[in-house]
Amino acid sequence: MTSYAAVLWDLDGTIVDTEPLWMAAEHALAERHGKIWTEEDALELVGNSLIVSGEYIRTKLEIDMTAEAIVEYLVDSLVASLREHIDWRPGARELIAALAAEGVPQALVTMSYTAIAEPIAAALPFAAVVTGDTVSRPKPHPDPYLLAAAKLGVDASDCLAIEDSRTGAASATAAGCDVLVIPHFVTVPEAERRVLLPTLAGLTPDHLDSLFAPAS
Repeated sequence: MTSYAAVLWDLDGTIVDTEPLWMAAEHALAERHGKIWTEEDALELVGNSLIVSGEYIRTKLEIDMTAEAIVEYLVDSLVASLREHIDWRPGARELIAALAAEGVPQALVTMSYTAIAEPIAAALPFAAVVTGDTVSRPKPHPDPYLLAAAKLGVDASDCLAIEDSRTGAASATAAGCDVLVIPHFVTVPEAERRVLLPTLAGLTPDHLDSLFAPAS
């Protein structure tokens, strides 16, 4: 049993392996406009808010689309892909289910928009959902995690956040959470109250507190 008041989950790259889908959509958009989109460009966007990513794509590709239109294209592409198949990250659903069985409140904190997050959240025992289209200041600002904690009626400093990106980890750290990072496509720096592991596979609620216990 964990002593955390709640566990707050990132979505993309943490629960569901959506990053390849985002990257495929970005490449397809570039090809439609006869432009080149590199792996380095794609990795630059991991963890960003969608509107920030849309502006980056608009500027990088020099295309005649607004950032909002680019985001709409990407979101529609992701929704279509996720209807066909969901590629779950190792150990994520198992840990979510184990926490739910012990009555630990959980929230989804994602910069993906509601159209992407809702179908996934509906299949999992989340008591609250915060999406990128419902916050004015996205990750790496603390607002998404602070809002999720408030929705659950707990203090963010008593929560564990689970993330995979630099931007997301920075947001959770700024909100005062302990942060468990499972790096996926990008490296994440070490920091105070932050633990990095290669996978969630095999992790149980009983393990969570010990990860952050001071060394004896």
